[in-house]
Amino acid sequence: MSTPMPAIVLISEEHPTEMVAGFARYTHEYDVRVTGSLREALTTTHDIVAEGGTVALFVTESVLPDADVHMAFHKLREKVPTARRLVAAHWDRFITDAPALRPGMAKGKFDAYLLMPRGVRDEEFHNAITDLLSDWGSTVPDPEIVSIKIISPTRDGLTLAIRDFLDRMGMPSGVYAPDSEAGRFVLDLYDGEVGFPLVYAPSRGTIVATSVRDVAITMYGAPTEIDLDHVVDVAVVGGGPAGLAAAVYASSEGLNTVLLEAEAIGGQAGTSSMIRNYLGFPRGISGMRLAQRARNQALRFGTRFFTGQVVDELRVGLEGEPHVLCTESGEVRARSVVITSGVAYRKLRVDPIEELVGMGVYYGAAMTAAREMEDQDVFVVGGGNSAGQAAVHLARFARSVTILVRRPDLAETMSAYLIGEIEYNSRITVRTCCQVVDGGGDGRLEWLGLEDVRTGQVDRVPAYGLFLLLGAEPQCDWLPHDVARDERGFVLTGRDVPRDQWSDGLPPENLATTVPGVFAAGDIRSGSMKRVASASGEGASVVPLVHAWLAPAPEEQTV
Repeated sequence: MSTPMPAIVLISEEHPTEMVAGFARYTHEYDVRVTGSLREALTTTHDIVAEGGTVALFVTESVLPDADVHMAFHKLREKVPTARRLVAAHWDRFITDAPALRPGMAKGKFDAYLLMPRGVRDEEFHNAITDLLSDWGSTVPDPEIVSIKIISPTRDGLTLAIRDFLDRMGMPSGVYAPDSEAGRFVLDLYDGEVGFPLVYAPSRGTIVATSVRDVAITMYGAPTEIDLDHVVDVAVVGGGPAGLAAAVYASSEGLNTVLLEAEAIGGQAGTSSMIRNYLGFPRGISGMRLAQRARNQALRFGTRFFTGQVVDELRVGLEGEPHVLCTESGEVRARSVVITSGVAYRKLRVDPIEELVGMGVYYGAAMTAAREMEDQDVFVVGGGNSAGQAAVHLARFARSVTILVRRPDLAETMSAYLIGEIEYNSRITVRTCCQVVDGGGDGRLEWLGLEDVRTGQVDRVPAYGLFLLLGAEPQCDWLPHDVARDERGFVLTGRDVPRDQWSDGLPPENLATTVPGVFAAGDIRSGSMKRVASASGEGASVVPLVHAWLAPAPEEQTV
């Protein structure tokens, strides 16, 4: 029996003809159904789910006959939490209804407020619709299009980590048992010694993966493919927002640019399910999509990317020699280096919890693991925006999501728009003045010990998932001592560099380190804002400094 097409449910009492006409182009691939009220929409949704289907998008006019729009979306989200929600106002009401509805959009009650199409080929409207459907498709448990097949008899930590890496790289994947149709297909193609997980990518072959790095090298190659006699102008270490911005601007201005990333392009930002406060994206954008757009932009200008490459050492070039970045796969020589390696989430350091990492316990948002949380009770530790975004995403799948913070509230550390969205979501609760002190389970997480930091009382609660987003620790153990760092290990630049390391009484340039030709931008830099927009800005701002460093000296120009 074939799976039903995903549905688009329209709610329109006054203008159903115009509403249906606006979605005519989607009827070939979606089950488009029109209803006249919330009651009818709930009945229709119940029937769709009962038949084994799901709803991708709910669309309503700005006025309903039997409910307030905000209440309607609340009821519909209870039925299908993963569906996107849209108000398509008739042109007679678009201006008058906007003031009352837009505050609800800011709180996450729905995803977009649009003008109903006024005719055929209203591409601005359809651009918004396809964005919402694309976002829905990337977060459902089983993607429609599968690029990579992972064959594994169990969903162990490595299998989950590989799928999470592929998700963050924008490569839809599926996990299949060895005796399934897809499993037998891949096993028939593979002529080596069989092991699991087995990763199959069309045109790239099949490998037995022992690490995420194996998959990254298979997809994107290793630095040894660079001609070692060739010195690049700029080597960017780290593929988060700062590194991507530096790569885009450097390569667009003609600099020979290479970017090395230890994990997936996008860094921590790439794990964000939805960034709503990034300039230029009024409906928000997922971290993965933002990162992949930036990567494609840099590729267009000539940047070469190498993922899964851990830089073990930076050898500083002396007397005009290039700097050397050493990896397990080879060396990259560069006239300048931009450090954008970002930060890692701080460890919880509770031994029973650490033993279950990958088996119900995850550092970061772990987008793939969220799909495994359907109808379960999960916990998020952290009070920053990343924790809030993770909680909102998890609430699409989990029965309940509890945010745990040591502080008495979220206001000091989380953006107001996220706090509003969390308060509105009935599946999310916030437990303040609380920390995780214990946990356990038979082979995977089953329970947590939660301590009230005011009273010391410890409660034992059932838990299927724990997502740890605990703050920042710098990732720069590979840097030489010549690069000055603060007491926490973040790289010092500009006037933050101690005076005894200034040159001729002058500090380094704003984003320059204590090593000439080595720069730092983004979260790795001491004093940075730890926001996507500020990291992108620093990545762009470092390029003029790189240009100035690479420019020939006046006497060389004369010669």
